Amino acid sequence: MKAFTIKGKTLLTVLFTALAAVLVTAVCVRNAQAAAVSAPKQELPIYSVQKKDKTVSITFDVAWDDAETKPLLDILDQYDVKATFFVVGAWVDKYPDSTKALADAGHEVCNHSDTHPHMPRLSQSEIENQITECNRKIEAVTGIRPILFRPPYGDYSSEVVRTAEKLQMYSIQWNVDSLDWKNPTPEQIKNRVLSGIKPGSIVLFHDGAKNTPAALPGILQTLKSQGYSIVPVSQLIYRSGYTMDSAGTQIPDSPSSSAVSSQLFPGESKAPKGK
Repeated sequence: MKAFTIKGKTLLTVLFTALAAVLVTAVCVRNAQAAAVSAPKQELPIYSVQKKDKTVSITFDVAWDDAETKPLLDILDQYDVKATFFVVGAWVDKYPDSTKALADAGHEVCNHSDTHPHMPRLSQSEIENQITECNRKIEAVTGIRPILFRPPYGDYSSEVVRTAEKLQMYSIQWNVDSLDWKNPTPEQIKNRVLSGIKPGSIVLFHDGAKNTPAALPGILQTLKSQGYSIVPVSQLIYRSGYTMDSAGTQIPDSPSSSAVSSQLFPGESKAPKGK
């Protein structure tokens, strides 16, 4: 019997070729699915918190000089606002009295690394050392070991976030950037912050930005007149009963979930919830 042909190929050859193509496609799809399942999940720091009430946090990154620390403390005290200061360990070494003054005034003094490197460029042991050394220095001056960490430059990786979690610390970013380090006018800083803020926001300022002390009173006065409560980050975030969305927003699992207590406790042992 003469075999059927399709453009010079036997029907049997065509069928085998088609079957092989189907099998190869199936294998590729299965391998892609397996790779997706086995790939490590991207770990995110906390950028903001889902809130029904009008509660926000004001934060300052502190890495270089000390010229604006006292004016900022005076302004915050005038408006009865407690903020979170993320300080570098080397700054604590240089300005221990100012570090203590922050804590004595009731503000949170938290971890911004020991020497302000790009954390993702470090090994796991170097990341851990940057965090633990800064914690050690802060605790030696204030008596309180931080549980909040902000990576320098906002530069993080899953490894950085996981290492902080292993050390029982929450990685904190921001969703409102004042860009005060670029030295915009006080009015520009004020408008930028107030236009971006919403319940659950974390606002970024810098200790050392020359126009921040001039901008801050108007920001605090406006927020308070709009019914906002301004609390340290430890009182804004959830320690349990939450999930994280793709934008780094903490979302409570139920309406009964509550923010953390109003105090950072030395030796805090409750680790952050895995994401």
